[in-house]
Amino acid sequence: MDVDLQLVRAFVAAAEEMHFGRAAARLFLTQQALSKRIRRLEEALSASLFERTTRRVELTPAGHSFLPLAKDALAAFDAAVASVRETAQRLRVDVFDERFTPMRLLRELLERDPSLRVQPSMRQGLALALPALRTREIDAAFGQVMDLPEPLPPELAHRLVHLEPMHAFVPLDHPLASRDAMRPSELPGVAMPDPGGASEARGYLTGLAHHFGVPIRFYEPAIGHRHYGELVRREKHDVALGEAVIEIPPDFGLHRIRLVDPVPLAPWSVVWHRGNTSPALRRMLRLLPVPTPPPPDDPGHWMPDAYRA
Repeated sequence: MDVDLQLVRAFVAAAEEMHFGRAAARLFLTQQALSKRIRRLEEALSASLFERTTRRVELTPAGHSFLPLAKDALAAFDAAVASVRETAQRLRVDVFDERFTPMRLLRELLERDPSLRVQPSMRQGLALALPALRTREIDAAFGQVMDLPEPLPPELAHRLVHLEPMHAFVPLDHPLASRDAMRPSELPGVAMPDPGGASEARGYLTGLAHHFGVPIRFYEPAIGHRHYGELVRREKHDVALGEAVIEIPPDFGLHRIRLVDPVPLAPWSVVWHRGNTSPALRRMLRLLPVPTPPPPDDPGHWMPDAYRA
């Protein structure tokens, strides 16, 4: 025997309210429509579920027996629907900018688990993504957590997911354009487009330059990738720093220099709301890598001490 779940919902509402008028209002039905549904259910079960008088409504013995099982059936159905909707829901992830490591991490995740449905955003900075994380407008964001000007709010959690080597970039007519590698301490100076609201990027770059005793300055912001290349080509003395993963088009007129002895590492962490119980988010967190930071006495690599914990 097949029973329409709408009939079961009508019965449960009436049994909980013990008033057909209130139950009908709860289900956005007319009282007549509610009564029809319950009659159809009674006919399907070949049993009377309610005793009705002009004054009150009471459950029959059959109604008492049917109620807890009906509730369980509705709960199981609602849970099944919720699980399907959760699976189909897109995971909202801020990747900072399409040029950087988080976008590559996201592509690798989707290759490993094609069932993940991701909606990326690019707020151009972890500091700019934090308000959306706190209100759960997004599910996760990437950035340099320990270089934020303020500690993370307590409702947010984070984990290190990647360490990316840093390179220097100079125009083709720069005095250092013949170099393929150099030590960070040899850099004449660092000049970067202003990262704007990405205060954590400014903090990381400033910490790196100060550690190696290199002067650093920030000039006008870059409006897009092409403009970034134009700004870097203006510099005839200092260098720009960027991740090794950044692709430089051949027509940009820039030369890449590897930084060695030690290799500076850019730490990327993922941040999420502790109250977010999305199965898709948990799956993403399980799939993201767990890098091992180099020990403090490793002469071949450098990273801020705050990320080693």
